[in-house]
Amino acid sequence: MDIGVISVRYARALLKAAVGAGQEDKVYHEMQTLAKSFIDVAGLRSAIDNPMLSKDKKKELVITACGGSVSEIVAAFIDIVLKGGRENVLLFIANSYITLYRQHKNIIRGKLTTAVPVSDAIERKMRSMVERRAKGTVEFETEVNPDIIGGFVLEYDTYRLDASVYSRLRGILSQLGR
Repeated sequence: MDIGVISVRYARALLKAAVGAGQEDKVYHEMQTLAKSFIDVAGLRSAIDNPMLSKDKKKELVITACGGSVSEIVAAFIDIVLKGGRENVLLFIANSYITLYRQHKNIIRGKLTTAVPVSDAIERKMRSMVERRAKGTVEFETEVNPDIIGGFVLEYDTYRLDASVYSRLRGILSQLGR
């Protein structure tokens, strides 16, 4: 069976249980922490996939990767995943849960890239503008990238507004090169 299908099925079941218990926000944060742990800790995946490691040790490892203490729903869910021998798709399950949760809550990811740090007021104004246009809640991230020289790049959903000095200079150079 396809890993994507398996992970989405598990994630849907987890979301349904979490919503039923009113714990979907807590589980969301735990799944975000788990997904980040897979990225940040190089040996996590191979340790969890190791057939020589006991289920109890794997559970302890996954709980630690979820932030150290988890909700009862996630603890029970980890047991189900381990019992089914599906620990190899835990990262995919976590990412699928994050995606399903965002769809359920109408959350859109947004990113503002600037050449220098922006004030909290500017960040709030940009977030507010994106939320009005997207008609949803926005998880907003800011990034400083001096390579864009000045201006900003705003991205959310499938929308991208590049008002950076770098892209304007690149456009001028390409016109001159013709």
